[in-house]
Amino acid sequence: MSVKKFFSPEDVPIQRVQFAGLIFDILRLDKIHSGASGNKFFKLKYNFLEAEKKGYKKVLTFGGAFSNHIVATAISAKACGFKSIAIIRGEEVINPTLNLAKKHGMELHFIDRAEYRNQDHPDSISEIQTRFQNPYIIPEGGTNRKAILGTAEIHDFIPKHYNLISACFGTGGTLAGLINGKANHQKILGVSVLKGDWVKDELKSIVGKETNNWELSSQYHFGGYAKWKPELIDFIKEFYEKTAVPLDPIYTGKMMYGLMMEWKKDNISSDDHILAVHSGGLQGIVGFNERFGFDLDDK
Repeated sequence: MSVKKFFSPEDVPIQRVQFAGLIFDILRLDKIHSGASGNKFFKLKYNFLEAEKKGYKKVLTFGGAFSNHIVATAISAKACGFKSIAIIRGEEVINPTLNLAKKHGMELHFIDRAEYRNQDHPDSISEIQTRFQNPYIIPEGGTNRKAILGTAEIHDFIPKHYNLISACFGTGGTLAGLINGKANHQKILGVSVLKGDWVKDELKSIVGKETNNWELSSQYHFGGYAKWKPELIDFIKEFYEKTAVPLDPIYTGKMMYGLMMEWKKDNISSDDHILAVHSGGLQGIVGFNERFGFDLDDK
């Protein structure tokens, strides 16, 4: 299948829900594709188009052992006729995420964390190019300038009457695209899954231009990336029971929790036309359940 055809969804459903007294809509990016779903679909689009245009035969990327980006890259590569390679941070392990990536033909290479931290050094990139015979390299999480071109196109599926759009912040590519692509009357509310106020400066640098009417909250990370507390798990379960929308504890669960807290703090008005962007990531729930003994729903 051509890259253009694969990365051309006909429609993205919007689901209306009511929770904690707030009625709002959810853009179900998780419904785009059974595997390469969510924001990763948009982040990969222009990277794959560039790889196809320049005649690359393989793509290589980086990530942790439970990375949504790793799985999405593997599935997209197989669908579009590329070989895929991933450099995985940490000791060699087996889990549902990596098994799914391997099922779609991805070649996995594990390196220690110290070496991994130097992955974007020019010498490391040069060595990787030589070792793996000139692959097209996509950064960890998929965030680069081409990714932001893609995520700005999420607005193609967002009707203009929404004036408050909420999404989560990880590597920043999705929020940057939403900020760059928004209309003047729209506000973007980001919820960081990372610990620290430094994320606001990071997002400014990724956006790459002066823009306003956006906010990034760093209060709802539950301890930092991939960290969680029982309160978050309880929230995810209750949200699913009342809306039938599954959330993951790494990204979308924290975003939705943050949105609800802002509503309870009266920082959001019931007069707002609110759209929460469901960025996918549900494949990681199986591994999370297996690792911690929970029974969160993933469908």
